[in-house]
Amino acid sequence: MHISLRRLRKAVFLDRDGTLIRFVDLLHNVKDLRLLPRTGEALAKLRQLGYLLVLVTNQPVIARGMATEEMIADIHTVLQERLRPYGAELDALYVCPHHPNANVERYRVKCDCRKPEIGLILQAARDHSIDLSKSFMIGDSTRDTLAGNRAKLTTILVQTGEAGKDVWQFPGKPDHVATDLPSAVRYIKKHSRL
Repeated sequence: MHISLRRLRKAVFLDRDGTLIRFVDLLHNVKDLRLLPRTGEALAKLRQLGYLLVLVTNQPVIARGMATEEMIADIHTVLQERLRPYGAELDALYVCPHHPNANVERYRVKCDCRKPEIGLILQAARDHSIDLSKSFMIGDSTRDTLAGNRAKLTTILVQTGEAGKDVWQFPGKPDHVATDLPSAVRYIKKHSRL
């Protein structure tokens, strides 16, 4: 099926831990969920600018057997509830539960959805008719940046969470480095493509 380019939408792809919420290593308990400062307001601004908000997150806690897919879904329900008062709910959430060294055998695979692979981004683009050339990726690690580079997104590395300290791990190079999510949104507003 052919989709006219005029009908494609623009999106901001967002990492979760360290980008939207306070970084907690292997977060698996909803009581540890804390929005980073001004996250709701920043996401609401992106929505006002006409962007779809798409979460793409690796969740190795599932592969390690520390949480089930249902537990992660419950965490995301609470995340959405906390964003709702700002008019900043996410439009779509995509989760990779896999890890090549998983404790849980059914998740022990080398997949195409674990960032820096781009399976989640491509799936979201298909599901929501997203024009990747007009879209952005915001994350706190070089894993996020490399995924965005590979998907031909404009990439923004935020200095919250891991703050790109994993530079030894992946060769991702961001198009822009921002102090935090609100700063990233200001960059997007300035560089938004119609």
